[in-house]
Amino acid sequence: MAIFCDIKKKLGNFTLQVSFDIKEETVALMGASGCGKSMTLRCIAGIMKPDSGKIIINGLTVYDSEKKIDLPPQKRRVGYMFQDYALFPNMTVEQNILSVLGKNRRDELTEYAKSYHLTNLLKHYPKQLSGGQKQRCALARMMAAEPEIILLDEPFSALDSYLRWQMEQEITAVLKQTQRSVLFVSHDRDEVFRVSDRVVIIHKGISEAIAEKHKLYRQPVTYVDALLTGCKNICGAEIKDGMLIAKDFGITLNYQKEDMQETEKNIRYIGIRSNHIQPAHQYDSDAPAFVSAYSVEQMIENVFTCVLMVRLPGSETALRWEMQKDDYEDLSFHDSRLAIPYEYIYLLQE
Repeated sequence: MAIFCDIKKKLGNFTLQVSFDIKEETVALMGASGCGKSMTLRCIAGIMKPDSGKIIINGLTVYDSEKKIDLPPQKRRVGYMFQDYALFPNMTVEQNILSVLGKNRRDELTEYAKSYHLTNLLKHYPKQLSGGQKQRCALARMMAAEPEIILLDEPFSALDSYLRWQMEQEITAVLKQTQRSVLFVSHDRDEVFRVSDRVVIIHKGISEAIAEKHKLYRQPVTYVDALLTGCKNICGAEIKDGMLIAKDFGITLNYQKEDMQETEKNIRYIGIRSNHIQPAHQYDSDAPAFVSAYSVEQMIENVFTCVLMVRLPGSETALRWEMQKDDYEDLSFHDSRLAIPYEYIYLLQE
């Protein structure tokens, strides 16, 4: 099972240009709203036609602009779950599933209804279902069609937080059993990390190189990587005369390297995750860290954590620092200094 996609599509002033090659795995397409994630899925499914490029599904070329190949959706064997689930409103749950099973497979209905907890809902119409029930029906119908690949377009976006978590677990369990290529669209960084194996970030229609999720979150390379993976502190920076200077945050570090890589010469920003800042008195590692005095401008209390907006000497922008409430209460007994390990100061390209 595999998906190869290398396409371009222009719509008005917007141009989609994505390229990736995935195997039997779950790959997330992550980016801001309007970046082209859903459009990419529609092109793969055959709902929308690219202007140029090639799409290959499990060795079958379904689109090739040079060879004039453009297979219709029904010949692509794609399972597509839309954001609104796209159930047939005038059909019951039973009829929705039977619509893809056909006459020769009607006896499988009971199995799918049981697997997706729909046995007592078979005679219900979509308008009579909750959000989670609609999703289970859409998932059952999609899997009953025996697709070769699966496309999920923000499948949890219409659900409340509790049901969203529950359905995420159910879908993740299904995906682990399918051994198919799965493309999963989301802009939720935590959701992407839990569900996917690898990630393709799309920014303003342009895809970045596919990345292993742990590496992407642990060491983002670009400004967009850091932003989309939840980095709350990002500011402009430069490496000059052996120093890393981030003026807005009031951070200046020694950066003496004889063999500076080309990518390091292109550093334009630094990023610091809010939970990687530590009270200086708690930092006991031998690894180098930036240590500085600070003043608190604002404290924002969450249910289990506190967010401090702190300013360093000479800085123009406050840093967001998030910590457990017990750690916040402990701060008053120690000097007002913080520590940021060098390894958690991300050097970011444009």
